[in-house]
This record gives sequence, C-alpha cells and structure tokens, in this order.
Amino acid sequence: MPPPREHRVHRAPRAASWSWTAAAFVLAAASCHRPAGPPAAAPAPGDRAATARPTEGLASYYSSHLDGRRTASGERYDPTSYTAAHPTAPFGTCLRVTRLDDGRHVDVRVNDRGPFTAGRVIDLSRAAARELGILRAGLAHVRVEPCT
Repeated sequence: MPPPREHRVHRAPRAASWSWTAAAFVLAAASCHRPAGPPAAAPAPGDRAATARPTEGLASYYSSHLDGRRTASGERYDPTSYTAAHPTAPFGTCLRVTRLDDGRHVDVRVNDRGPFTAGRVIDLSRAAARELGILRAGLAHVRVEPCT
C-alpha cells in the first residue's frame, strides 16, 4: 500500500495579508479626514440670542450618585455649584430658573444635556435645587429663561 498523500492548503503569505489590511486602513483614515475648525466659544452670560425662548415645565435635580461624574461638556458634576442640564442651550449659557408657585429663582450655568424625561425642561444641581426649595418634593413647576 502506498503511503498517504500529504494534503496541503494554499494560503497567502502573512506579509501580503498584513499589507492589504494596512493599505485599507490608511485609505479609510485618509477619506475621513476633515480639517479642524476653531472651537466654538461659550456664549457670554446673558446672551439672549444663544438661548431658547422662555419655557415652562417641570424641574428636577441630579441624584447624588452622579457626584464627580463627567457631564456632557466634559467637566465633572459638582453638587455644590449652580449648574444645570438643558436640552438645547449652549454650554456656558446662564439661565434663570423661577419657581412658579412662590417666585423664588436661581441663576444656573448650563454644563450638561438633559433632562430625558417627558415634561421636564431642566435638571438642576443639588445646590440650585436647595435654593429653589425643591429637595423634598424632587420636582417643581418652573419658568426657564436667559439671565438678565
């Protein structure tokens, strides 16, 4: 009986497959390149043109478990600062939040996006919520408008 024949599988050399992969990566990266423009500047506090018109709705405040986490603007959440999350106002915009039932108000700086719950117009930091007196209730009917 003759010895069994050796079965060989033809494969491309590894160097050739790596070179095709590298070439494809370089072409893909080159086609995605866009020149960087100047960074967008934060609007000056009180810049009415950069913010949305006054709105009314519910305000809530950040949970304490978010302390120290990064906001959408990149800065860390500090519950002792007067900051807020707004869905459309540019980062750095100053907004006045007025409680509709008693007229108390607080000025906050937008540094995050949200809220993501229907009917809510702004999420406040714990300090801002304390100033408005909504820590116990958790929610309040408010008007949100640019700072004056």
